[in-house]
Amino acid sequence: MYSEPAKYVAKLRDLKTDGNLLLFKCELGAGHFSKSGRFEKLQEDAFTYAFILKALGMTPKMASL
Repeated sequence: MYSEPAKYVAKLRDLKTDGNLLLFKCELGAGHFSKSGRFEKLQEDAFTYAFILKALGMTPKMASL
């Protein structure tokens, strides 16, 4: 189940004192390793790369209107 890890992450978020990201990703539709379809795997890889870029501060600034 995901409820206990979710409670743990919520507690960590309450207690953390830095500005670092704390991500909780719970994939209920995948097996032990990852999604099985080709496009689902690509989507998962894109999510991972996006998180890494965000954590390193390498995301583009959004233009304001």
